[in-house]
Amino acid sequence: MSSAPLQSPLHDRHVTLGAKFAAFGGWDMPLEYAGGGVLKEHAAVREAAGVFDVSHLGKARVRGAGAAAFVDSCLTNDLGRITPGQAQYTLCCDESGGVVDDLIAYLHGDDHVFLIPNAANTAEVVRRLAAAAPAGLTVTGEHRDHAILAVQGPQSAEILGKLGLPAGHGYMSFVTASFGGAELTVCRTGYTGEHGYELVVGWDDAPAVWDAVIGAGVRPCGLGARDTLRTEMGYPLHGQDLSLDISPVQARSGWAVGWGKPAFWGRTALQAEKTAGPRRQLRGLELTGRGIPRGHMRVYAGEHPIGETTSGTFSPTRKVGIALALIDTAAALADGDLVAIDIRGRRTEARLVKPPFVTPSVR
Repeated sequence: MSSAPLQSPLHDRHVTLGAKFAAFGGWDMPLEYAGGGVLKEHAAVREAAGVFDVSHLGKARVRGAGAAAFVDSCLTNDLGRITPGQAQYTLCCDESGGVVDDLIAYLHGDDHVFLIPNAANTAEVVRRLAAAAPAGLTVTGEHRDHAILAVQGPQSAEILGKLGLPAGHGYMSFVTASFGGAELTVCRTGYTGEHGYELVVGWDDAPAVWDAVIGAGVRPCGLGARDTLRTEMGYPLHGQDLSLDISPVQARSGWAVGWGKPAFWGRTALQAEKTAGPRRQLRGLELTGRGIPRGHMRVYAGEHPIGETTSGTFSPTRKVGIALALIDTAAALADGDLVAIDIRGRRTEARLVKPPFVTPSVR
């Protein structure tokens, strides 16, 4: 018998706001809200500000002498590129080069790294790190110790200022602050392409912070809008655009790999794939006419199947169907070339483009 889905500490708030719920990584999370819906919530983030409850995201901590060096020897990106107080996008791969998860590492110091994996993969990431950790290091899962609120949009800094929270730090950096006596971490990170922040706050303190953000006039946004926003940016979603079967080389995430590092999980396989060239790569597709692509739709060049979509949606900003797709490199197609997507039995023309599909303002 499957266990009941987990709920965030803000679940009652979402019910009061008329949220429609959906399952995400074993959690019951808001998909959209009454009086809003995906299109209005998406527009709020692109034009003003919105707040997401993303407390389903994982949380883990590595502590002890050499913690940063240990994490660096496991995960793909190079922690030596950043300094304490900065965060870094990185990947946890297995020895085949497949992606166990993508996550954010927050570097507190040589002896302290905080990690935010995806909800469904948190236990596996913690298990792998704990199994590899040398004596003296602790790897602790803290999934239900913290909530995460993502305040995203061009007015997000102004909103945080109204609440007395710091907002002037640089992209991919974080600072600690207090709100109503509770300590929280304000991270200049997000998954929307807009200027934004993620607030990591204690589980029991989250409702007061949520109420304050909503009270400042910020629209609550569900994970439906979060998906359309990230797809417009071409940001990958683990389980769709990255997976144990889709390597960072195939997903064009090689920028998140410290190729010069002496060791990280999957290094040998990824180096070999990079040298040989991947057999397929993640590309952007933009429909030239009507239609909404979804994942797992066949892509054709003429009559020849050349790949499959991994993510697809309607772009509320561009008013056009967009998709990410794994395309065979042997097809030798360039950006601007036309292909076709089989959308429920109908071939629909699309153009290869380089994501993002919208102009980002994140930096």
